[in-house]
Amino acid sequence: MKQSRTKLVDQHGRHIHKLRLALLDACNFRCIYCMPDDPKFMHKKNLLSSQELISLATHLVDLGIDEIRLTGGEPTLRSDLLEIIRGLDKLNLSKLGLTTNGQHMAKLLPELKNTTCKHLNFSLDSLNKVGFQKMTGSPHLEKVLESIFMAKELGFNVKINAVLMKGFNDKEIEDFIDFSGRYDIEVRFLELMRIGEARESFEKKFVSADEIIERLKKFSSITPISLPIDSTSFNFTLSNGANIGIIASESKPFCTGCSRLRLSADAILRPCLMMNEGYSLRGKDRNEISDLLHKTMSLKPIERIYDVSQPMNQIGG
Repeated sequence: MKQSRTKLVDQHGRHIHKLRLALLDACNFRCIYCMPDDPKFMHKKNLLSSQELISLATHLVDLGIDEIRLTGGEPTLRSDLLEIIRGLDKLNLSKLGLTTNGQHMAKLLPELKNTTCKHLNFSLDSLNKVGFQKMTGSPHLEKVLESIFMAKELGFNVKINAVLMKGFNDKEIEDFIDFSGRYDIEVRFLELMRIGEARESFEKKFVSADEIIERLKKFSSITPISLPIDSTSFNFTLSNGANIGIIASESKPFCTGCSRLRLSADAILRPCLMMNEGYSLRGKDRNEISDLLHKTMSLKPIERIYDVSQPMNQIGG
């Protein structure tokens, strides 16, 4: 495994080494927990170019970042996505990944296979057409599943992320357990978060981690899986072979072990998903980036922030 040249440790003793790198805020889906009714996306001229993204990532890796996950919006809407990944491919990283809705992934996978981007997280909130369209505004469930199965066949490390919402997909927990066991694909249930559009209906639609665990126990015996201290999920294996994770951002926050920073599509380095504060890295040299990196780290909260008004797609999921 490649090692980073520097170890970044904040004032609370947290090893900061992961970067969520948003490539854009636009998306071809309209997920009800993420996208405003009338979204306003950044003008393309405000987005970091592929060269800028690779340059900033290079500096951040030299300064101690060793894992990068590309996010959006929807990263596959960038026509230069493969160029960006090939640039990041040359960096001293222990892990390079991508989070996607999967609609356009099938055509990219053969090229992606030749890079070190081996960790793919697919957002999949429902396994049936009606539920899928209700939650995402998209009719393309088949294309998403095609991409997931192709990625698995090609040897990528594949995970499914499903945001559970009461009255929408909470009745599908057992279906997802069966899916995980049948196809040997990790499924992670995410608690709805008080971010942007989801804040208004949060109390009515929220499904807690404890509720999910009770449903798992009714379905099967569960065995905890040991994970690193900075893991966002806690995971279980089930008797049918399923690997189920739960990301309990609201009810069991993991702020004390958080190791992540976020870089927005317009170059704002942010300390936390739940914070609007940050510093622009655009046009900065290595010394300036180092200074702003440490300033950003000093802003990282140690306790859960209640909510954030900015839409999820603008933050980078």
